[in-house]
Amino acid sequence: MGASILVVEDDPELLEGLSELLESEGHHVRRARHGLEALGFLRAGQRPRLILLDLMMPIMNGWQFRYEQRMDSELAKIPIVVISGKNDLPAHAHWLEADAYVQKPIRPETLLATVERLLA
Repeated sequence: MGASILVVEDDPELLEGLSELLESEGHHVRRARHGLEALGFLRAGQRPRLILLDLMMPIMNGWQFRYEQRMDSELAKIPIVVISGKNDLPAHAHWLEADAYVQKPIRPETLLATVERLLA
């Protein structure tokens, strides 16, 4: 049985593609189009084993989401994989205390290897 994963991404095509890729590996995927929607899921009691987090989103971006997540001791325990096309992504991932990062454009094998490593 796969893990529960929350994918937070505002690009509808990428959100769907990432979700389908993870579901094809047996994972249960919850989708959020921005950080505020994701935070709502978490505060309503949903606890995924992993969160894939885009940085550049409307309403609540990835930095704002991560700040709110880290302020809640229970939510802060959920590992984060930052996904972004930013050139300085490693620096942002470090600042956000992310567990991992994956550069856009996303290579499926890289994403799956990262996800499996964090879920092991």
